Order: sequence, then C-alpha cells, then structure tokens
Amino acid sequence: MAILNKPIDELLQTLQTGADGLSSPEAAGRLKQYGPNSLEEKRVIGDVEAFLRQFANPLVLVLLISDALSYFLGEVRGSVIISTLVLFSVCLQFYHERRSMKAAAALNKRVSIHAAVLRDGVKQEVELRQVVPGDVVLLSAGDIIPGDARILSEKDLYVNQASLTGESFPVEKRVETSRMPEAPIADMDYALFMGSSVVSGIARAVVVATGKNTEIGRLAHTLTIAPPPTDFERGIKEFSLMLVKVIFILVSVIFLLNATMNKGFFESFLFAVAISVGLTPELLPMIMTVNLANGAVAMSHKGVIVKWLASIQNFGSMDVLCSDKTGTLTEGELKLVGYQDAFGNPQRQILLYAYLNSSLQGGMKNPLDLAITAVPVPEAGGLFTKVDEVPFDFVRRRLSVVVKGEGEQLLIAKGAPESIFACCTQYWHDGASEPFDKDVAEQAQAHFAAESAKGNKVIAVAYKQVEEARSSFAAEDEADLVYLGMLSFFDPPKEGVGQTIADLEALGIKIKILTGDNDLVSKKVCEEVGIPVERILVGTEMDKMTNEALARAVDHVSLFARLTPAQKDRVIHLLKRKGHVVGYIGDGINDAPSLRAADVGISVNNAVDVAKEAASIILLERSLGALKDGVLEGRRTFANTMKYIMMGASSNFGNMFSMSFASVMVPFLPMLPVQILLNNLLYDLSQIAIPADAVDKEAVARPRRWNVKFIRRFMLVFGPVSSLFDVLTFLVLLHVFQAGEAAFQTGWFIESLATQVLVIYVIRSRHSLLKSRPSKWLLATTLFCVLFGIMIPFSPAQSFFGFVPLAGAYLAAIGGLVAAYLLLVELVKGYFRRRYGW
Repeated sequence: MAILNKPIDELLQTLQTGADGLSSPEAAGRLKQYGPNSLEEKRVIGDVEAFLRQFANPLVLVLLISDALSYFLGEVRGSVIISTLVLFSVCLQFYHERRSMKAAAALNKRVSIHAAVLRDGVKQEVELRQVVPGDVVLLSAGDIIPGDARILSEKDLYVNQASLTGESFPVEKRVETSRMPEAPIADMDYALFMGSSVVSGIARAVVVATGKNTEIGRLAHTLTIAPPPTDFERGIKEFSLMLVKVIFILVSVIFLLNATMNKGFFESFLFAVAISVGLTPELLPMIMTVNLANGAVAMSHKGVIVKWLASIQNFGSMDVLCSDKTGTLTEGELKLVGYQDAFGNPQRQILLYAYLNSSLQGGMKNPLDLAITAVPVPEAGGLFTKVDEVPFDFVRRRLSVVVKGEGEQLLIAKGAPESIFACCTQYWHDGASEPFDKDVAEQAQAHFAAESAKGNKVIAVAYKQVEEARSSFAAEDEADLVYLGMLSFFDPPKEGVGQTIADLEALGIKIKILTGDNDLVSKKVCEEVGIPVERILVGTEMDKMTNEALARAVDHVSLFARLTPAQKDRVIHLLKRKGHVVGYIGDGINDAPSLRAADVGISVNNAVDVAKEAASIILLERSLGALKDGVLEGRRTFANTMKYIMMGASSNFGNMFSMSFASVMVPFLPMLPVQILLNNLLYDLSQIAIPADAVDKEAVARPRRWNVKFIRRFMLVFGPVSSLFDVLTFLVLLHVFQAGEAAFQTGWFIESLATQVLVIYVIRSRHSLLKSRPSKWLLATTLFCVLFGIMIPFSPAQSFFGFVPLAGAYLAAIGGLVAAYLLLVELVKGYFRRRYGW
C-alpha cells in the first residue's frame, strides 16, 4: 500500500488529519464515506426484504408451485390451504429469525471490542467498527490493531502479525518519519496491519485504511471463514438428508401405486405432493432458532453472553473444560510474601531490582508486576531512567529492562526461575559476585521447590552491568547474568470454587488445568480446590512425546504445567481428536490460539481484545459458577430441540408406511390433499411451544451429543407403532363402520392428527406423564389443535375440506384407538429405555 510509505508529514496531509486525530463531525462523515470497519460487508437487511427472503426457501418454493398448480387446475380448496400454510410458516420463521437476530446483536454489543482513538484532541473509546481512515489510535499490550496504520510514536512496541506473515514470534516495530521504499509486509517495521495484535509496548499510530481496503481485507475471502459446523449441526444435516432420501423413495412409490390403481393421475400427484410436504420437518429451522435465541437470552441473565448462537449446542455438549489456573481457580490478585537470595535470606536488593523491572517495563502490567509495584520502594524513586527493554515472550519466559542510574547501566532480567538460572554464571552474595556453580544452583533450585510446594508463585531476578554507550539491546544480551534471588507470591483459591468444580464434575465435565505456571504451585492449588492430580505433564516432557503417546495420556492427566501457547493448542487438538467436546477459558494474549482451537472458546468481559475476539462465549464474571449455569442452559436447548426431532422421526416415519398401506388397502384416496395439508398445518402449530417446554433433570445431568444411530433406532421402533394404529383405524373404519370415502377420510384425519400431536406427551420425557408434565404453553397448543381438528367436520367449513360429521360411535372408537396408541407408546418407551439406555 503506497500511502504507508509516504513521509509522515505528507501522509497526515493526504489523510487530512493531524497528530491529535479527527474531530467528531469529521469522523462521522468518514464513517458514512468509507463504511463500517469490517472485513465482511454486512449490509443491513430491512424487514420487508427479510420477509421476502423467506419465500426463497426450497420447501416454500415447492409449496408455492403446488399452490399455483392447484389454483390453475381448479383445486381452489387446496390452493387456499397451501397459501395459509405458506403464510403461517413464513411469518413464523420471519418473526423468530428477526427476534433472534436482534437479541444476538444486543448481546454482542455488550461485549463488543473497542479501540482508543483521539477525537477532538481527547482520548475516546469507540467500537472497532467505527474507526475510520485519519483516526489516531492509542495502542497498548493486548489491543487488536483496528486498521492498517503508520506509527507516529512508540515505546518498546512488539506486534504479533502471524495472521498476515506467518511469523511465529512477535516483531519489533519502530518510527520512521521519512519516505520508505516499497517492501514486503514482513519488512515494513514502521507500519501496523489490521488483524495483528500488540504483544508489548505502547504506540500512537494514524489509520490509513479500514475494512476491506486493508491488507487483510484483500484476503478476507480466505480469512473470514464461517465457524465450522457444530456436532449438533452436522447431525441435523445428516438426519435431514436421511429423511429426504426416505421420503423421496416412499412418496414416489405412493404416487405410482395410487396412479396405477385408477385413483386419478392428477389427484395422485397432488396427494403425493401433499404427503411430501406433510412429512418434511419444515419447522425444524424455526424450532432451532427459537431454542438458541431463548437459550442466549436466558444465559445472559446468568452472566453468560453468547457471541455465536450455534455455540450454545457445543456448550451443552462440552465434556472437557480446560482452564488456566490464575484468576479461575484463584483470585488472580497476587500478594508479595517474600524475597530471598539463593540461600533463603531476605535481601532488599532483590526487591529494588524487581521493582525497577516491573515499574519501567512498557508492556501490559500483569498481576506479578502489580504486586511488586504495590510495595513501597523509596530507594527507586527518581534515581533510575529506562534505556531499553527486551519484552517478555513465551519461549524465553522472561523480560529484561535496561536502566541507567547511580553512575552505571544495568540490564535487569525477571522471569521463570529455570529461565533465569540458565542465563546466570554468577550470583550476588554479601555485596560481591561469586560463581554460580552446581552447588549454588542446586541450593537455589531447592529453595524454589520449597516455595512452590507451599503454593507460592515464584519468579527469579538477575542482572548485569552493560556499556553505558549502548542504547539498544536484544535477547542475546541476556547472558552471563548475576543471580540475585527470588520473589514469592501467594494467590489464594477463590471462595466456593471447590464446590463449583464438584458440581461441574457431577455434570459430567472433566476439569483440566493448562497453565504456564510452575507444576508444584499448580498441584498445590489443584489439591486445595478438589482437583485430583495423579500425574503432571510439563511442557518439556510433552515435547518428547509423539502425538500417539500424548493422545493416550491426555485423558488421564488433569494438570498440564509450564506450557507454551503452542503446547496448550496441542493438548486441545488431541482431546478433540479423541471425540471430546472441549471448552477453554482464558483471558490473556497467549490464550487466543487455544480459544480458537477449542469447540467452545470462553473468555471474560475484562479480557484483552484478542481473547474476546477469539472467544464464542463471554462471561461477565470470571467464575466457574457462571459456566455451570451456561452449561445447563445449553443442555436445555439441546433437549428441547431433540423433542421435535424425535416427534417428527416417529410420526413422519410411521406416516410414510401408513400411506403405503393405505394405497393398497383403501379403494380411494385415504385423505384428500387439502386434508393432508390442514393436518400438517395444525400439527406444526401445535409444536411452536416446544422451545418453552420444561426439561427433566436427567436430560441436563450429563453431556449429550447428537447420535444419528439413536435417532434411527427411535424411528425404527416408534414409527411402526404409529403405522400399526393407522392400519387398525383403516380396518375399523372400513369393516366395522363400513365407512364411505368422506367418512373414512374424516375419521383418519382426526385419528392421525390426534396421535401425531398428543404423542409429544409421551416421548418428550423418559418418565411417565405423571412424573414429568409438559409446560402449560405446550399443553395449550397441543390440546387446542386437536380440538380444533375434531370440530372442523361439525363446522360450516366441513364442505370446504371435504369432511362429513361423524356419529358419536365413530368418535368413541377413534378416541379408544388414540388412547390405546398412547398407552402402547408408553410401554414401548419403557422397553426402548431399558434396551438402548434412553
């Protein structure tokens, strides 16, 4: 991008901005000119267009074609009922889709990512989408870079731009005021690019491009890939394809049978089309949409914000939760409790050098830095100035600051004890430097182990004198250091976290701790909160294991310590490969890869931007208690969706066989097309309350995953039961009552509607109706639809639908058949539960 290479003054002039940024009116005008700062062009769809789009659904198109054929061929009744069915389906889907979209948008707004910009010369927080070219942005560690930008000023700025360049380590950025030559992105160390993130340091930069005009925007077609389908979505697709194949075959057979048995080619065609419409679970998308939207709203009331609705299904199916230790099991507020030299003696020099390192480093202050700087160190005041910094990374696991003061220039390193030990050749003792030999190293290591066994977090400090003439330093300078000592910190376990972990374990969720922290400290904390630790795997040990060996171990290890982000990623991928649905909770810069790798990425509202962006679920409070509530809500959503699936699988599969039998047993069409469509309309209407139905405790007690084999078994067991009673109804109507064509069609319409609708009372729960009762809304919609269907033959609309009033004996017989059917289904349910573990 040529504009990035211009001299700073010329660049600002081209953008018509200044070092103090834009005014608010200018920013508003540019937002209209350039559009929202988004890689995806998300055009706002109005209500009218959204409503019309519902008619593009393949099922609706089939209905409309059938509607048109019926009308032009004189079947006005069929045309009217199909039109009603279309309007009912379209309006219902439109209403719930818009409601869900608005609910999701409102929830996402609560956790939207913001950028710090200068507007009217004052620092303001604006949504990332509202950043425009010409904005001056203020960046610090953890921030997502909101657009392609040129650096105006910086201090120890390191950026992760792996999404663009593939570089595995953060790169250092600097200010260049002059014109720069054309160069590859990887060599443009004076520019920042959208999608990158700040690892450490601070900067002020002017945005030159946003959205699709950025470098990453040009790759948007490969980078803005939709999230992979959830296990549940894959199951729904597989189930739907299976059902469509079976429907196509059987409907074709039914059409050919009726057409060849002199029941009229056109009538047989309309009959077949009506059957295909009646057998297709067209309300499934609406039921899923309503379930997910209701689940998201309910979870928000419990402090869990869902960014991506489909992730609710994975949340409910999650059986492994991976978590960091700090801030989840513990309070995340460290307190400095000691500082000792290699022999365990308190030394003030250790605190002074640690204080200088923590207070002068330019990256994001972590809890360790905050704990150190909270301790008064008067001797550090105003005597030292910062020269340079070598930022922390997760490979070196240390951070160094170069300071000048009291006539000398020092490099002070602070980090994980083992990483500091490896850099030391001497140690400080009684004001002098002595060789850091094997005996001293073992003594320091023993002190480290003793502190860790107490549950204390430990870091080490070392230093060396450097040439005063130098002003730039790198990781290679962290050698030949003088070991000073260690600092110990205590982070107490959160109150009540032990009970919460026990509750999650009772819900079938295994807790695994993936931490970069010391293994001994982590083990102590795990034991205090009730996580059994039989074996610990550390990062260095993992690196020596093959994927096959590690895959065998991951199920049996609850604590993984001293991990890098890449090692955490490896554990998560292996758990997923073994069939687990894996959740990961994290809030740091290093957690972003793991949040993306997990089936359910969970972060907190005060997390760094890159973590919130990678997560699919945000906790308003960092508490495992909130996770428990979210898991239960996800399982309720799953359970209510499965009710519709099982109901449709049993009744629709049975109806297909019933229609096949009827084509042979009955000398006329067993039900008119208009009657089939009315039956389907009332059946669909009765199910709209399923998302609000009550759920049994057993249904949310364990993780539940989509199981096509279970659905297939359910269809094969309960479908024939439905067909059996349809055939009994045929026999009773034909041979007991000697029913004519209209009476037969009326009788079977009532029996078919009642059995299809009322069976939900039995199959909605593994318990009997007396132990598990449906919600009042489901009870109301189902009873209303059945009673409405019974009353139509006695209403003025009877002739329109081809019905005739039935005598009381007919209704009594049909009622007996329906009652017997529900009783048999209850008995079969008991057998099915015992045989297949429902």
